[in-house]
Amino acid sequence: MSKVNMTLLRSYLNRSLRKSITCRNLATQSVGGPNAENIEDIRDLRNIGIIAHIDAGKTTTTERILYYSGITKHLGDVDHGDTITDYMEEERNRGITITSAAVTYHWKKHRVNLIDTPGHVDFTIEVERALRVLDGAVTILDSSAGVEAQTVTVWRQATKHNIPSIIYLNKLDKMGSSVGLCLESIRQKLHTDPFLINFPYGIDQHKFKGLVDIVDMVKYEWDLAKSPDGRKFSILPLTEKDDGKFWEYAVKERTNLIGQLSDTDEKIADEVLLAKSMDEIKAEDVKKALRHATIKRQLTPVMCGSSLKNKGVQLLMNAVYDYLPSPNDREFPFLQYYGSDLCAYAFKTIHDRQKNPQTFFRIYSGSLNSGSDIHNINRDCKERVKSLSRILANDYSRVSVARPGDIVCVPGLQETRTGDTITSTKGLAKLNPILRQSEHKQHEEAEESHHDGSYDDNLNNEVVLAGLQVPSPVYFCSVEPPSLAYQNDLDMALACLQREDPSLKVEVNQETGQTILSGMGELHLEVIKHRILSEFKVDAYMGPLQIAYRETIKEPVTHSETLGSVIGGKKQHATVALTVQPSKQLDNRKVISYDPHSQEDFMTSFKFRKTYKSAIENGIKSALSYGPILNFPVINVGVVLHSVDLSWEASPNVAAAAASKCLHAALRKATLHLMEPIMKLEISTDEEYSSAVLHDLSSRRAMIEHVHQTPKDGTKIIQATVPLSELSHYSNSVRKITHGQTSLSMEFSHYEEMNEEEKNKAIEEVTGFPVNPSIFNSPQ
Repeated sequence: MSKVNMTLLRSYLNRSLRKSITCRNLATQSVGGPNAENIEDIRDLRNIGIIAHIDAGKTTTTERILYYSGITKHLGDVDHGDTITDYMEEERNRGITITSAAVTYHWKKHRVNLIDTPGHVDFTIEVERALRVLDGAVTILDSSAGVEAQTVTVWRQATKHNIPSIIYLNKLDKMGSSVGLCLESIRQKLHTDPFLINFPYGIDQHKFKGLVDIVDMVKYEWDLAKSPDGRKFSILPLTEKDDGKFWEYAVKERTNLIGQLSDTDEKIADEVLLAKSMDEIKAEDVKKALRHATIKRQLTPVMCGSSLKNKGVQLLMNAVYDYLPSPNDREFPFLQYYGSDLCAYAFKTIHDRQKNPQTFFRIYSGSLNSGSDIHNINRDCKERVKSLSRILANDYSRVSVARPGDIVCVPGLQETRTGDTITSTKGLAKLNPILRQSEHKQHEEAEESHHDGSYDDNLNNEVVLAGLQVPSPVYFCSVEPPSLAYQNDLDMALACLQREDPSLKVEVNQETGQTILSGMGELHLEVIKHRILSEFKVDAYMGPLQIAYRETIKEPVTHSETLGSVIGGKKQHATVALTVQPSKQLDNRKVISYDPHSQEDFMTSFKFRKTYKSAIENGIKSALSYGPILNFPVINVGVVLHSVDLSWEASPNVAAAAASKCLHAALRKATLHLMEPIMKLEISTDEEYSSAVLHDLSSRRAMIEHVHQTPKDGTKIIQATVPLSELSHYSNSVRKITHGQTSLSMEFSHYEEMNEEEKNKAIEEVTGFPVNPSIFNSPQ
């Protein structure tokens, strides 16, 4: 078979297997046919995010990008609190990024939507929802530290969404910076193949002079005495005669890069075979092949620079266009359901006192027009788009229409929330039959699967875009207004903040009536408290931070429970039999299964499926949300439903209450265990303080996982897992031990069972008085 026919056959099979439509075709459809100008606009668009560990230089790099693109007239400085993207008062006071900020700029006739994300682990949800709508990313590393703890986390998030990335080695002017060590840490910790696109010279004399570009084989040199802002620089040819070792190293790296690209690109492979030397291979061909490999995540380009010293940022801006994908280069299988109709995803909401809620959308297909009506598929409601704006942090620029690939802001939407999918009314009419057909098909598959004891109540519907996966909070505290006169103001403030931040949970304790805030860490809740005061003028009192424990069991327990009641003069009863057992199932949607050997095949009853099934499952899930020990959620368990006996008049509420009561009784019969959150901790400190740090960690029940020393400057890196209850105000403590010569990061790792002594201490701390723990282990 000819090569052409084989290619056609392979293309056909791939399309059949994926059943997807590329964004390029849909973008063409959405703008009314193959119009060259519109297609070119979309190809020139980039949606990128800047992701990194805290203090790697994300915001400084963003400020330089805005300055060189002409958006701003001065170089913003994080330390001076005058940056564009860190516009919140809390961000400027603390010198860190708290919320992701979107900006739009133009560079060399193409448009870029850029999102600057936080680096602190407490605000990782901001990174998650930004990556959800981006096409590419710039991952920034501190060149003196390499890959750090939060770098691994954000890289993992980008990988999950299949986002290609450029890595930017920042702070090359800093003492201890090392390109070689950074590349090695990238290979070991990020598990990707990094390839230098440019490398610095002069840093061995502690004077970062410029960069050598191995693709174009030229030198870029900055003279800050003549151009302090770095806007002007020299471009010099790289020659063997004048540049000696730089030329040799550049040729070697270029040859390695082309050799690697020849494995993934047929055109480059052909040119390598035909060329007498690698010098004959054109830079443009190398860039095209590198772009192709980057988009497929086969290679990762690595750029170098120093944003604070205004060196290398323009080359990074060029690389964003050269190597990262446009919306045309991404494939989204869900778009096959929309055709040329509108499909947009709400990924962020902020509260503005003058403009009410501001909802940020990524447009995937069709067009969104100012003054049009939209339909929210998730909430099945219609809203009106009063106006559209492109974003520059907290400033807005009005536009009349948004097309595929655009990121825009819509003010005043009352119902739409983060994670919602919107479409046009006309498009929704087309989707409804598909939704019903998909639902019917998956119900049939679920009924077939009940014979093996499993059921997934989540309809994995490709039509509706996936929502955010919000991590479980690890801290909580009570919040109260200064007086009852401020209760409504506090409720409004919490509602606005919760709508902005999906990782903030607000609930009212049913026993005490207190309002409880749950968040991702100390800093997260501290920022919330200050925002309530500064933005909503409520001086709320927040109780002491408490640990969000979990409860579990270690052995299976079977129980049957009957609930009877009289409603409307009719006697109703429901009897539920179930087993609760230990399970390592991480997906909470699959906690409930059905006994495949049950004598009563109650699952096949049409009335059960239609009327009672979801009610009983909701009752079970509700019961798992608070356990018998301290009312914390019950995790690592599975529930097997054996039988359900319902009177003909029984309502779904009675069935749900019976299931909930049965599960609570089963949990009380079991031997209960308390679980505490364990944090992954990484500390960088001077060698002279490492022993004191390790000694302090040992007193905090820490498990030391790894201790190593960086060969460049001798810094000790300590990696450990520590119970969260031992880390209260730990950052202050470790800085006292090391006299401020340390940096640390931590993130949630897992929940772990507590021993009897620690369990008793936790019970006393939460309840406020000592409790005999034997009552929790009694079968009574």
